[in-house]
Amino acid sequence: MSDQPFLSIVIPMFNEADVIAGLLTQLLGMFASQLPDIRHEILVIDDGSSDGSAERVAGMGNTAVHLHQHPYNIGNGAAVKTGIRHAQGQYILLMDADGQHKPEDIPRLLEHIDRYDMVVGARTKDSDTAVHRDFANSIYNTFASYVCGRKIEDLTSGFRVIRADIAKNLVYMLPNTFSYPTTITLAVVRSGFSLKYVPIVARKRVGKSKIKLLRDGSRFFMILFKITTLFSPLKIFVPASIFTFLVGFLYGAFKVIVLHSRYGPTSAMLMTIAWVIFLMGLVSEQVTYLRYDKMQ
Repeated sequence: MSDQPFLSIVIPMFNEADVIAGLLTQLLGMFASQLPDIRHEILVIDDGSSDGSAERVAGMGNTAVHLHQHPYNIGNGAAVKTGIRHAQGQYILLMDADGQHKPEDIPRLLEHIDRYDMVVGARTKDSDTAVHRDFANSIYNTFASYVCGRKIEDLTSGFRVIRADIAKNLVYMLPNTFSYPTTITLAVVRSGFSLKYVPIVARKRVGKSKIKLLRDGSRFFMILFKITTLFSPLKIFVPASIFTFLVGFLYGAFKVIVLHSRYGPTSAMLMTIAWVIFLMGLVSEQVTYLRYDKMQ
């Protein structure tokens, strides 16, 4: 047991040859100077890079750095899942390979792991991020806060430390895309585990972003709705039920009061459908609680 690392750092990587060696050097230096007593391992998961990123990692020649390679590009989330499966530590720290996350912020996250199951680095307004992404993230955070019933400060942050047993228990639920932070956040909160946000200042990423706003933004919203129906279905079904019921009721009232006509079958059908939607949500919520019981 003494050989087991306390912390596993998982770094998903895709075409980051310009920055990965420097990031790993900073990480190793930070642990040597600030956290010399913490036994750690660094798992770099190459997701089918074609720019020599894997060769840069292999050339480090440090026994604490372990390279795992996908035969082709599967996705950022898939790389994270590979890292979680291979991690040997009691805690798993996830961070990006593009230089946004500062290694010197890691001790600030680790300060809280004795009290919280997951600690997330929340990007502040001082972070060097694009305006359109800040706007999109504010919408995501607002929606996630509604789903979780608590304030979510940074839903999409990829800089977080989590108990390894929880991460391994949730790994099958994570998507292969960039939306894995969303899934793991909602899963942790809705499963009754504790969550802590630590403010960080993120740097500007090195190189070109892999995320396309129009393509991935709409896809992310669809994933967010799917995750919501998975973890908190009544948050979706109840508003949909109320909306459908009001449309049917108001349409019928309009026909009776304004058009002096019969209430009509359309209104009755919409109001009936509203009850069906509500009952579907109720059943889905019960199924969700059965899943939570298995995750404990």
